[in-house]
Amino acid sequence: MMDPITSTTATALVGAMATDAWQQVRTAVVAWCRRSRPEAAELVDTAFTQSRERVLTARGARDERGEALVVADWQLRLAALLREDRVLAEGLRRLLDEEIAPLLALTLADRANTPPAPQELRAEASGHGRVYQAGRDQKIVES
Repeated sequence: MMDPITSTTATALVGAMATDAWQQVRTAVVAWCRRSRPEAAELVDTAFTQSRERVLTARGARDERGEALVVADWQLRLAALLREDRVLAEGLRRLLDEEIAPLLALTLADRANTPPAPQELRAEASGHGRVYQAGRDQKIVES
């Protein structure tokens, strides 16, 4: 069974990889690694960049399984680090709570405050045809 901190952190990392905060999160993760497992920092840095490409490809293809595999990969990486040194779990929890989660929250808040992109809808009906279009929610009541 996977440790909850590795599962939560892996999910947050992969989520961050697809946002504008990815570079800041990567920097924070590599810095944490340099402090706790310096010999692994370069590998983590490279893996983060490669994983980001996999996540972007998966999201572009709407491949949820592909993205889930990246999460699973990071769960295993983090679990291996913690298996070698259980003291790292507290550092990983602080990294998640103090650095990764706030960066993701800011990114999500920015997205929520960004106006939606303009939409152009075109339709054509002939005869007795009807066209219903909406850029968002629509309720149609016909009698």
